Amino acid sequence: MRQHRPIRSPRAGFAAAQRGMSLIEIIIVIVLIGAVLTFVGSRVLGGADRAKANLAKSQVMTLAQKVESFQMDTGRLPTALDELVTAPGDAPGWLGPYAKAQELKDPWGHDVVYRAPGEAGSFDLVILGRDGKAGGTSVDADVRYE
Repeated sequence: MRQHRPIRSPRAGFAAAQRGMSLIEIIIVIVLIGAVLTFVGSRVLGGADRAKANLAKSQVMTLAQKVESFQMDTGRLPTALDELVTAPGDAPGWLGPYAKAQELKDPWGHDVVYRAPGEAGSFDLVILGRDGKAGGTSVDADVRYE
């Protein structure tokens, strides 16, 4: 007669071979995950500021073209950038709106600085950078159209 061996469940061997992680191993894994997230987060956020700085450069150029269009249509420069959005009473040739109200804010939400006459030309447009203050370096640097 044939002897039957007990049938072992494949899970029984797996459970016996499996062991839990110690507290130290869990802490090491959590620290490593935190370090990776910190590194990735700083790269992503830093990239956003660089993108906004590049956007500011193109925004100044576009806004300057809109100011020049206003001047060609009305024969004068706007006294304030708001005149690009709503028609002033003393500009009979106004064919706007030349800009939308949100275009008068920089990528960080600050007002674009406009001066007419400008320091170097008929008008100046300045985006003051991330910090919203004159001067600065990197993403805090001023972006000018003169």
